[in-house]
Amino acid sequence: MKRINNIADLESIRDAILQQRDAFTNNIRICNTGCRARKSLKVSAALSQEIKSQGLTDTVAIKETGCHGFCELGPILVIEPENIFYCRVKEEDIPEIISETILNGHVIDRLLWQDPQSGAITCEKDLPFYREQQKHVSGNCGKIDPTDIEDYIANNGYTALCKVLTSMSSTKVVDTVIASGLRGRGGGGFPAGIKWRLCASAPGDAKYIIANGDEGDPGAFMDRSLMEGDPHSIIEGMIIGAFAIGASQGYLYVREEYPIAIEHLALAIKQAEEYGLLGDNILGTDFRLSLKINKGAGAFVCGEETALMVSIEGKSGTPRSRPPYPAFEGLWGKPSVLNNVESLANITQIFRNGATWYGDIGTQGSKGTKIFSLVGKVKNTGMVEVEMGTTLRKIIFDIGGGIRNGRNFKAVQTGGPSGGCIPISKIDMPVDYDSLREAGAIMGSGGMIVMDETSCMVDVARYFLNFLLFESCGKCVPCREGLQQMHAIMTNICEGRGEEEDMELLSELAGFMTTASLCALGGTAGNPVLSTIRYFRNEYEAHIVDKKCAAGVCKNLFAYEIDENVCSGCTLCAVKCPEGAVSGEKKKPHTIDVETCVKCGICFSLCKLDAIRVV
Repeated sequence: MKRINNIADLESIRDAILQQRDAFTNNIRICNTGCRARKSLKVSAALSQEIKSQGLTDTVAIKETGCHGFCELGPILVIEPENIFYCRVKEEDIPEIISETILNGHVIDRLLWQDPQSGAITCEKDLPFYREQQKHVSGNCGKIDPTDIEDYIANNGYTALCKVLTSMSSTKVVDTVIASGLRGRGGGGFPAGIKWRLCASAPGDAKYIIANGDEGDPGAFMDRSLMEGDPHSIIEGMIIGAFAIGASQGYLYVREEYPIAIEHLALAIKQAEEYGLLGDNILGTDFRLSLKINKGAGAFVCGEETALMVSIEGKSGTPRSRPPYPAFEGLWGKPSVLNNVESLANITQIFRNGATWYGDIGTQGSKGTKIFSLVGKVKNTGMVEVEMGTTLRKIIFDIGGGIRNGRNFKAVQTGGPSGGCIPISKIDMPVDYDSLREAGAIMGSGGMIVMDETSCMVDVARYFLNFLLFESCGKCVPCREGLQQMHAIMTNICEGRGEEEDMELLSELAGFMTTASLCALGGTAGNPVLSTIRYFRNEYEAHIVDKKCAAGVCKNLFAYEIDENVCSGCTLCAVKCPEGAVSGEKKKPHTIDVETCVKCGICFSLCKLDAIRVV
């Protein structure tokens, strides 16, 4: 192992790594982070064993990578150099993959992804899911082994750091980030370079750089995938940020529910220290930096920067009032910069390719790309990265493949539990900070939950209020009491006890919380309610006035009935009903006893003829 002291050392190591890899005929990339839930570790073990038994260890390399993005299809396996994309791979498929594809060059059609229009697609880049993306920040995820620093170096890793430390002043670094137009990816969207400049100019001999990996939004996994799949890009961004503000100590705050991310980050820190990229005299300069991982206990409020810093100090994670802002008085009262892990991964792209290159991507007020976790009622779920300004239609239909089970798109919720629900009427709106704010939503950290007509928007708003109520620290009255009252009103509406003045009262409470809450949790908590009242007022009116839930979600406000003109009498609903509420003869229309029915929805979900209706 050679310590890297300058650009020449880095290039020498990179050349040696690439020459060594030229000996391999094939490289097999397999996801071994998120796909572990689908037994990818067993698939990888079977692959290793088969390669060994076939005597191919000198010509075929296995690369255990992070998330490939197309989570719906895991375990995913890609064979280079042809980039053959195999999905839903099982242990028993491995001998055939080696014998047919590796040894004989034959593609196994049953393991390919099937396009509904054009049929099987062989090459990874030709899948619509990938073709419509711009994977700049997440490009290494699914490509490199996140546990191997040499794999990161081989893919131009740490070249940005070399450029910064050998040819730029700290002031020039800050100016470059400002010129790029990068805005924080953690939710607030504050210009990253301005935050760095404020901290760099703040008096004090001790300063801190902090990475926020405390991702807590329901359905969100962008930060987790980045930390698991490309930890060195985050560390490289942190080192550059520390140099810019004059920090010698940094912290990565990661929730303990992310054990793989913590493991990979810890290993990456150790490797960077061994190569001289962390510690004293980095790259032969006087600059030094130490990094430490802090495990969060899963409190959603610790995603707020002041609460996160208080948590690092060993206290209960609750926010404090601002000013003073953390750039002047942050961790232990010292000037501190906190950036989301995705923001820091963007830093390496900016200094590797230039601020002008970066600024040419995206919109006037939202530069670069954004990573989203696309989940919910969409066909192709997974992690996607698109240029800022890409429309919702392209994300949900071109990349996501549209809505499952032939149903209709109804809304998409962006920005986590404090975000807003955007209706089909705005499906062609661009996704950027300003457009989302105008629509009553926020960018947030990047969660995107797609809903169809089976979603009740009143119940959706209540769900997110319940989440925030549980996660509120309770320190300030507007948030603590406001959430309690709003949730009580929403519960009354969903249970059939709503009153006509409730919508006005909800709007008034949300407005008060926005202006009076101590932190952003309370300040944005009303967004789900305000956006659903704005776009789905008819559903609130139906719940309050008609006492009906057309989506069939709020149990007090609907019933199931069977359309005798459609029912074939297959008996499936009668057999599966846990309460015996369905009756009828075979091959004849069935009926539901509404007094016995508990509205569990089993019959509704099982009926292939859509004979069961919500009334």
